[in-house]
Amino acid sequence: MQNTTLSFLKNLAANNNKPWFDENRTKYEAAKADHETLIDSLLKQMTSLEPMLEGQKAKDSIFWIFRDVRFSKDKTPYKAHFGAFFSRGGRKYPGAGYYLHIEPGGKSFIGGGLWMPENSLLKAVRQEIDYNFEEFTGIVASKQFKKIFREVTGEQLKTLPQGYSADNPAINYLKMKSFTVSHPLADADVTGKDFDKKSVNVFAVLKPFIDFLNRSLD
Repeated sequence: MQNTTLSFLKNLAANNNKPWFDENRTKYEAAKADHETLIDSLLKQMTSLEPMLEGQKAKDSIFWIFRDVRFSKDKTPYKAHFGAFFSRGGRKYPGAGYYLHIEPGGKSFIGGGLWMPENSLLKAVRQEIDYNFEEFTGIVASKQFKKIFREVTGEQLKTLPQGYSADNPAINYLKMKSFTVSHPLADADVTGKDFDKKSVNVFAVLKPFIDFLNRSLD
């Protein structure tokens, strides 16, 4: 990814308004094209890891930069980052997938998982973890997984989920409402050589986690 793309996002964060955006639309289009090139490269390289991505284009994965401010106290019209979600159904897929977040100032990260699923899917994931906790632990406690992602994070229930007791060995995971992991990226990582290849290597470590979560959909 080019340094000019990060520069655009940095300037957008400082000038998050429509007049500035309109004046700098050419720079936005260049940054957008640069991001799309990166995502297309990732999709192409990830098909050996996830054959389900075959035939997908960048537009299937990339989130719009325009914010929906209808129900938000924050009325800034644009996101000061680029985001892309890779899954069998693109960015709108309700299950687990891979995520790349590009934001200057050391705020970029790579990761994925399952974020705030619908209740029926959440219940299915909890059951999968409960029934196969040894397998799940083997994935998230592996040396390589912990080295890159450290731990699974997600908002937790303040009470016990229905049907589970406090002495369940998986209770800390069963109380979660999301199951996500992330690995921080410096600006130099994002603009560095072979960033796409290095990203795919990270996603490869994440794959068993994604596969486990998505079994609940199958």
